[in-house]
Amino acid sequence: MWVAAAAGVVLLVAGCGSEGGADKGGSASAGSASTGGSGGSGSSGEKLDAAAVTKELTDAATGAGFTQDSSGEAVPAELKDCMVSWTADGEKAADPKKSYADTIATLTGGGWTEARSSELQGSVIKSLTKSTWQLQASNHATGPLKLVMFVATDASPECEALMEAENAKHKKP
Repeated sequence: MWVAAAAGVVLLVAGCGSEGGADKGGSASAGSASTGGSGGSGSSGEKLDAAAVTKELTDAATGAGFTQDSSGEAVPAELKDCMVSWTADGEKAADPKKSYADTIATLTGGGWTEARSSELQGSVIKSLTKSTWQLQASNHATGPLKLVMFVATDASPECEALMEAENAKHKKP
């Protein structure tokens, strides 16, 4: 059951500019994302791992009024070090739109850089980057379906190879 959703998430992330850089042309700002300081963890290198991304996401989202929806899709075991998925329970948030904006503000205040933003029919998708990680933050909470989701992937060569292998396993001939 997770296969279709996980594959959809990976495709969503890939479709939003994790490769190629030729979509919609507005990605020049991603190149100027030189951050002077790292997000506070100065001890053992600056490589961000999945546990740190999960903590940052959880802290930002819960601090903004979201609770995690435990029925959200699980990340395949093979990708646990390369992908983080955090689905908010949009029904429980007092104001999902405000909580989404506050989550993004906390993340950007913590060193994530907004690379791209798009809005279509009330849905908002923002792409953020930090270290080798790319985060797609989606807010589809304006209609009857209250879906707010954060999916981060590590764009390091090791993780890209793992994701390609995982996607290949689920391709239909």
